[in-house]
Amino acid sequence: MLRRQIGRKFESLRKAAGLTMEQAAERLDRARATLHRIENGAEHVRFRQADVQQMLDLYGASAEDSELLLAMTAATRENKNWWHDYVGSGLPRWFQLYIGLESAASSIRQYQAELVPGLFQTRAYAERLFQMPGGAVDAEATDEQQRAIQLRVERQALLTRFSAPQLSVIVNEAVLRRPVGSATIMAEQLHQIVKAAELPNVTVQVLTFSAGLHAGATTGAFSVLEFQQDDNGKEVEPPVTYLETATGAIYLDKPHETAAYNAIWGDMAGRTLNESRSKSLIQQVAEEYSRA
Repeated sequence: MLRRQIGRKFESLRKAAGLTMEQAAERLDRARATLHRIENGAEHVRFRQADVQQMLDLYGASAEDSELLLAMTAATRENKNWWHDYVGSGLPRWFQLYIGLESAASSIRQYQAELVPGLFQTRAYAERLFQMPGGAVDAEATDEQQRAIQLRVERQALLTRFSAPQLSVIVNEAVLRRPVGSATIMAEQLHQIVKAAELPNVTVQVLTFSAGLHAGATTGAFSVLEFQQDDNGKEVEPPVTYLETATGAIYLDKPHETAAYNAIWGDMAGRTLNESRSKSLIQQVAEEYSRA
């Protein structure tokens, strides 16, 4: 999130200076793609103090803005987040941004159409997912998968930390009914969801088949992340909607995009079982697996 804030500040300064990205890149003798990564908060950009000062000079930044951006960019060189140890071994770079945003969010709303959300997954369930679609894998791939699974498990500490985010989850009934691995794995997994739903900051609701057609039917899984406000009641980061694909991810933060997904969420939320009935259904399906 820090990098995204830096990017927005640099973009604002550049535009205030009346420069296009191409013009700024030419005067800084840097590639346009580099400026694009900076302004979009890319994780792997390295901020050398001399380069930052050059940008501030070109944009005519005030002493206050210069001091702030020099401090913020210095922080990116000093701070190392816990998930950085997984980069290059089970953690795609495009997913790093999501974990950073997830860690900074004050509220997360998530819809899952097919799979148990990662923040609820048991190790056994996650292992079955990481074996898709093949079967036997070589030792190197297995090691990488195990690190990715461990990352998923460590992420779940988010729910019980100090100042944990409010997590609201809607799961399609298919998430409960579609076996992933054995009946034992599914029973354990559904009990894990019930356990997570007992946390004061977590709500889980089921969108049953009987709810019929709903707004999320054409969107697939998505997450909406919102962030705390500053002392003036201003958002420190705009809401972000996250959509994951097979080869990457999409991050939407424009107001009309947020409004669209808020409307989709509202339609689904109005069709779900309440928390108590959802919990009862999850427990019922877990018992069905236990008897299988």
